[in-house]
Amino acid sequence: MDILTLGNDLLRQKAEPVRPIGAEYVGIAEEMIEALHAGKGIGLAGPQVGLSKRIFVVQVEGEAPRVFINPTIIGTSQDLVKYEEGCLSIPGIWAEVMRPAAVKVQAWNEKGRPFTLDAEGILARVIQHEYDHLEGMLFIDRLSVPKRDRVLLKYEKRRVRQHPPKA
Repeated sequence: MDILTLGNDLLRQKAEPVRPIGAEYVGIAEEMIEALHAGKGIGLAGPQVGLSKRIFVVQVEGEAPRVFINPTIIGTSQDLVKYEEGCLSIPGIWAEVMRPAAVKVQAWNEKGRPFTLDAEGILARVIQHEYDHLEGMLFIDRLSVPKRDRVLLKYEKRRVRQHPPKA
């Protein structure tokens, strides 16, 4: 699976619910986890791999991969924390983002089994980051306009250096 990068319209569209959650999602989840590992990330959402469906996978250090299908964040802590985030769809760019310290999420796994999860720390952060992808948002959308402009300029310079225009 290829990972789409900033500028692809699919990253800005709200993903559609998965209905029904069939056996093919076991394979899709496995492919997404492989792509996540290949990209050396900790989270990957359907829209990032060209699948406009409400699915994402996460794997934080020391834990097994988790699959979230049709997730809903049903609660967040009032405590906010700042943490530096990056994104496989905006390679090489990092910025501090403020988010709730903990979340409660309901979802289904790749086998169609529902679950509820209370998460905090890095797991809560990656769940919120990937959930944003399902809503057509990127982490840079959570930055102030001046900071977002600086980050986008840095990304564009980096992209041009890596892929110079052909004469």
